Amino acid sequence: MGAKFEDYDSLAFRKYTSKSEFDKAVHTLEGILKGIVIDSQVNSKELNELKAWCSFYKHYSYYHPFSELIPLIEKNIADDLLDDDEVKDILWLCNQFKTKNLFFDLVTADMQRLQGMLHGILSDNEINLEEVQSLKKWLDENKHLSKAYPYDEIYSLVILALVDGRLSDSEKNILRVFFGEFVDANVSKNIDVDELLKLKKEITLNGICAICPDIEVENRIFCFTGISSRTTRKAFADTIESVGGIYYNSVSRKTNYLVVGNEGNPCWAFSCYGRKVETAVNLRKNGHGILIVHENDLWDSLEDFVCNRS
Repeated sequence: MGAKFEDYDSLAFRKYTSKSEFDKAVHTLEGILKGIVIDSQVNSKELNELKAWCSFYKHYSYYHPFSELIPLIEKNIADDLLDDDEVKDILWLCNQFKTKNLFFDLVTADMQRLQGMLHGILSDNEINLEEVQSLKKWLDENKHLSKAYPYDEIYSLVILALVDGRLSDSEKNILRVFFGEFVDANVSKNIDVDELLKLKKEITLNGICAICPDIEVENRIFCFTGISSRTTRKAFADTIESVGGIYYNSVSRKTNYLVVGNEGNPCWAFSCYGRKVETAVNLRKNGHGILIVHENDLWDSLEDFVCNRS
């Protein structure tokens, strides 16, 4: 005789509530909540994303921590409002669970919170200037995430979008498309995935390079892509090796820095990476700490390195 429904549910629950999945659910909830309130305004569409989170985990509402979190969220948004105290109560409860679970290191946990924030910001299918400015502040306060994908990519796009103090429709769409890469559509009621996919085919992203990267030279492996207005590929390799670095012509898991030349168009599209950039991005997605840096930042770092050494 086959197993009953509740037996399947129990098996699914035991598999789901591995420590990693448990912590990820709580970290993501924290991020979604912070993303929703990041501009100090909460609308009905954003509240629907909290309802979607509760609905997604409803099957587990008899089990800890969902037995505490789901009723609290549902109680706090029952009036279709969410005030500061209610936000603090939910975050406080998340924090209690966080302190008892050390499965994740700080970078992994905060990266999941960041991805939750991107979800929260996108939850009403709009991005405004205050949200992006507040996101930049959070990124500035969490620079320990540097080198971890997608922190550098997000930071670069945010800096470029804010450079003139306003947010154009084009910049909003670029941010929406990239943020949408990190949203679980299964836990969303509002985010228009079809629209994001359509925009994704039309948008080219500028600025793949880390902003103000901390570049170490000695015993670090460098690779170069594109064209430099300053030097040849051979001279670049000689320069790197003269200051104690290592130069390889191809990108691998051992590569520390991929340097992008400043001639031509150092930009990338979702569907059209340069070969070395694509390899580096995929390595970053898989957890390798390779940095993609603009050659101007490298020359500045080399000058500082030589001055400090002399």
